Amino acid sequence: MKTVIQIVLVALVLTLSYFLYTSVEKPLDFEEAKKERYNATIERLKDIRKAEIEYKNVHGKFTGSWDTLINFVKTGEIPLVRKIGMLTDSMLEAGWTEKQALKEGKIIRDTIYVSVLDTIFGKNYNIDEIKFVPVKDTVAMFQLGAGVITTGSGIKVPVFEAKVHNNTVLVNLDKQLVINLNESRRTNGKYPGLKVGSLEETNNNAGNWE
Repeated sequence: MKTVIQIVLVALVLTLSYFLYTSVEKPLDFEEAKKERYNATIERLKDIRKAEIEYKNVHGKFTGSWDTLINFVKTGEIPLVRKIGMLTDSMLEAGWTEKQALKEGKIIRDTIYVSVLDTIFGKNYNIDEIKFVPVKDTVAMFQLGAGVITTGSGIKVPVFEAKVHNNTVLVNLDKQLVINLNESRRTNGKYPGLKVGSLEETNNNAGNWE
């Protein structure tokens, strides 16, 4: 009987130790994995923002099409002003303007066109991957949208939004902890995931992590 009691006590201690360990370690492991995935996803969202801003600079609006955005980055060009020379102190003292210096050939201002991909990301950047959420062993795309918001003063403002839900970013992690995180975000009126820009308000293309 004594031996049986000892075995039961040992089993009880091991069980309690396991639950104590998991109650502490599981949240820590979850936060570590969440941080790693969030960081990678945020960097991808920043790249999407760069591409969208350059697209708007050229076309005057954002795009909600991945094909259009990716093709723009691959084949598009953006203007770049090449500046040679500058107004000297003697020119300024003589009352010269940049327009006059240009006319006299003292300085040069040329507009050249450069590749969007090479200039913004670098020629080795795999732009085809920009639409995919960077989570290992998962193939999922960001939701992308674009539109126009009319402000209270009647000004029409182009907007875009790229987002991904926590259920995608944190897939295969502890389900209950993901549920708790999502519920906390909803309770505080926040999107339960990561996003940049907004289709509902003008937020200067900010990310919800900023």
